[in-house]
Amino acid sequence: MNILKFFTAGSVDDGKSTLIGRLLYDTDSILADQLEALQASNRKNDDGTIDLAILTDGLRAEREQGITIDVAYKYFQTEKRKFIIADTPGHIQYTRNMVTGASTAKLAIILIDARNGVVEQTIRHSYLVSLLGIEHVVVCLNKMDMVGYSETVFHAITEKYKALAAELNLKEVTFIPVSALKGDNVVNESEHMQWYQGRSLLHFLESVDVEDALPYNLARMPVQWVIRPQTDELHDYRGYAGRILSGSFNVNDKVTVLPSGHSSVIDRIEIFDQRPVEAFAGQSVTIHLKDNIDISRGDVLVNSDHLPQSSQVIEADLCWMDARPLDDSITYLLQHNSKITKCKIREIVYKVDINTLEKQDAHDFKLNDIGRVVLKTADELPFDLYTENKANGAAILVDSRTNLTVAALMFRNVSY
Repeated sequence: MNILKFFTAGSVDDGKSTLIGRLLYDTDSILADQLEALQASNRKNDDGTIDLAILTDGLRAEREQGITIDVAYKYFQTEKRKFIIADTPGHIQYTRNMVTGASTAKLAIILIDARNGVVEQTIRHSYLVSLLGIEHVVVCLNKMDMVGYSETVFHAITEKYKALAAELNLKEVTFIPVSALKGDNVVNESEHMQWYQGRSLLHFLESVDVEDALPYNLARMPVQWVIRPQTDELHDYRGYAGRILSGSFNVNDKVTVLPSGHSSVIDRIEIFDQRPVEAFAGQSVTIHLKDNIDISRGDVLVNSDHLPQSSQVIEADLCWMDARPLDDSITYLLQHNSKITKCKIREIVYKVDINTLEKQDAHDFKLNDIGRVVLKTADELPFDLYTENKANGAAILVDSRTNLTVAALMFRNVSY
């Protein structure tokens, strides 16, 4: 049974937490003690029913204000699939939280209040989905019960969003009219919208194909550990352990070690006590080479016929996550998989007004700002473009003074 990771985004009061609560409630995915606490809660809807948003609003401030502040993760499963949900905040001041929650998702659910249609926050959330390269988007037009389940309203909003999706190059977009409060089209098909011939949200999530179409030849494995027991029994044992980021490795494949550029051939692959002929993305393995090569933690094994980019000067999209603004006079640490190197911000190319999508000249980055920069690393970095291979095309910046993660990076180009 495979796992689908998805996240929700929408404006304040669009009903994100209620939608997730409805998914959990109607699929009987709530533990007995949770259900008991839910029923005992003094938070009720106007019609006296239970406020399902309580299931994801974990912080006291969230419960008091009725908004989402931090990312809440929820887990449930049906007979067809397991799900991990990230309920992300919609407010602009929590953009970093949304980016964090969405970074590992395969699908995005964007909520739109049927009374308000496409608003500035819808544009911002859709831009972030595009920036993060999330290919599958479900637009849930919520609160259809408050517009009389109108087919006209539904089609008017979908036409407007299609224009935005085309501008942002969002390709796989599905529209579902729902009422999270009443349960229409969330788990079960609605009786109030006979004009809608599509599936409910849950049925769509159970069947959507989100498997990566990444070519197997983009084989990448950062070395986490060089295994050299140096015992009498294993005197000549030399293995390179790590998790395969993308693609696949086969015995007898020619591989190159980066950044040194030395090549060899895979002698054998180990996974615990097994010796498979082939290993795939997501598997933690130990690889043995036919030649003794100087390899250290942070080096990357790649397919010799499909090498990644390699440079010290890189253009990248950046989401700033620290209360301190970016300081281009100091040296940051860049962590790319298992590799850590020093780097400096050489140039701020532009900053994006994510409410209007306008690219602006800028001299600084503050909390939640997003834009493009050129950075210079101390060591040459083997990487893929984010659009071609997310697993090897992203990194984080760490402030060496505080050891805090201050930014997320998505590599876009080699710069000169």
